[in-house]
Amino acid sequence: MEALRHTAHRPWPLPPGPWLMAQTWERLLFAHWPVDPAVLRPLIPPGLALDTFAGTAWVGVVPFDITHAHARSLPPLPYLSRFLELNVRTYVVTEAKPGVWFFSLDAASPLAVAGARRFFHLPYFNARMSADVEQGWVHYRSVRTHKGAPPAEFAARYRPASAPYKAQSGSLEHWLTERYCLYSRDPRGGIWRDEIHHAQWSLQRAEGVIERNTMAGAHGIALPPQEPLLHYSERLAVAIWPLRPIQPR
Repeated sequence: MEALRHTAHRPWPLPPGPWLMAQTWERLLFAHWPVDPAVLRPLIPPGLALDTFAGTAWVGVVPFDITHAHARSLPPLPYLSRFLELNVRTYVVTEAKPGVWFFSLDAASPLAVAGARRFFHLPYFNARMSADVEQGWVHYRSVRTHKGAPPAEFAARYRPASAPYKAQSGSLEHWLTERYCLYSRDPRGGIWRDEIHHAQWSLQRAEGVIERNTMAGAHGIALPPQEPLLHYSERLAVAIWPLRPIQPR
């Protein structure tokens, strides 16, 4: 991957060993709301600390399109390499490696949902989803269909509203987006880190209208009534390494 040649922007070196999987994220929206840390801390498992910016925690709702998903040494396979995804996330840190904690990840691919739940210990859910582009606006819809899961819906339209740029180190938007690992918990309570790599985000400020959003509420998180902070990115290629345990089960 071309992105592996560019690592100066990373906060720590590339992980050892070969990457396991690659995928591309397209037409991605970051919608972020500030949240009182006291609301989120009980939802973060022991072994991870809630990460905050200037004392404030943040919750993100992130819709996008996954394309070109494939395992190392294999080409993207028809019907398996492209699907829509929508995640609800906050930010955590342990062992001086800040990363992402997912409350949920909804996807329009039952195989991806089953595989991620089994092999990555991530809270994926099946959903009925669509994303259409009309006159520069992305119209995104998602309704959770996963049996036994809390209902959750998202409907929005959004578009980029500035030229692309790279977030400045130390800024809030850099803190929200430049994350190079995620954390998950297995059914027995073990905490795992999954390292990723990509080029620095090419961001654009965004404008949009969120018509329906119960994604965070499905986890008991009440988002503030203010308008979210919106950023858009057209495309980003990502490499993903195997999980590594950081806390014994």
